[in-house]
Amino acid sequence: MATNDESTIAAPAGTIAAPARGASSPSPTPPAPGAPSPTPPAPAVVVEGLAKSFGDVQAVRGVDFEVAAGEVFGFLGPNGAGKTTTINMLCTLAKPSSGSARVAGHDVVHERDDVRRNIGLVFQDPTLDGYMTAQQNLELHAELYGVQSDLVAPRMQQLMEMVGLWDRKDSPVATFSGGMRRRLEIARGLMHSPRALFLDEPTIGLDPQTRRSIWTYIRELKESEEITIFMTTHYMDEAEWCDRIAIMDHGQIVALDAPETLKAGVGTDRVTIQTEDDDAAIAALEDRFGVRANVSEGAVTFGVPGGEEFVPRLFAELGVPIRAVSVSRPTLDDVFMSYTGTTIRDAEEDSSKHKNRVMMQMMGARR
Repeated sequence: MATNDESTIAAPAGTIAAPARGASSPSPTPPAPGAPSPTPPAPAVVVEGLAKSFGDVQAVRGVDFEVAAGEVFGFLGPNGAGKTTTINMLCTLAKPSSGSARVAGHDVVHERDDVRRNIGLVFQDPTLDGYMTAQQNLELHAELYGVQSDLVAPRMQQLMEMVGLWDRKDSPVATFSGGMRRRLEIARGLMHSPRALFLDEPTIGLDPQTRRSIWTYIRELKESEEITIFMTTHYMDEAEWCDRIAIMDHGQIVALDAPETLKAGVGTDRVTIQTEDDDAAIAALEDRFGVRANVSEGAVTFGVPGGEEFVPRLFAELGVPIRAVSVSRPTLDDVFMSYTGTTIRDAEEDSSKHKNRVMMQMMGARR
């Protein structure tokens, strides 16, 4: 008989039971003096030399990384960097061209069913049925994953209350806003109590307020569920919430560490100036200060230690009229620029232009 005591709910085979929202877990028994230290949990994700090619295009180029159990791990990079392709391989939706990956202890090629039983996935594009109610969408997911029937109702209520949609459970999804649909998709991905939840660009296309709301639910999810969260994003502020991030560019991981550690490693402030002659300003910075600069997002941008102290020298010695100047502490965009030579926004523009050229070539070849 189903009850409202979520801490008594058993999970389907191969999954972990989720504790009740707000329920306290029993304190672990301290080890006896001289007893060996407990073995740390196995990594949730282990990737070695993972690669994927589509014809002559190398989407992912031999990446290596691990994700710890219970970690919020982020893939940061521009559109087209290979983030979604990597997630598709980890979730058994695409077969690797080479290399290996294990998720929840199972090989993504040889143990696909076991991997799928242990993961939840929220796609970049919406996949809910708009004609069905929120409750019906979650019930269908539970049936597909073989969740025990008497566990469906309490689990659904727990999750829909967590994402603030319990009062709309009987409403057709077609009447939901974009943010409500995203929250429902996250709840659906958790119905079968997965050990790892994959979120592919979970807030893309949403307004800033709704994005913040989604992240509130993600943080609450980390606190209430024993789960690993693996997400992709190209939003800098979202990556700040991750325990660790891997910065990906052109199918390769160029940096991997905690956000604060990566920012501290930059070691310089970002200085942005608007001038009357950007090319002359870039040349003058190199000649007079030994500083390399480039044009990013319509302004001359470069990094120097002690940016605020450098500004007076800049006005006195640059020799090129400066219309505006700004100084900022290192950000993840600065980290990305330090490893790739460009900002994420500029990288996305280049990727978009490349895709357009490829499409035009394909159309020309068909004629």
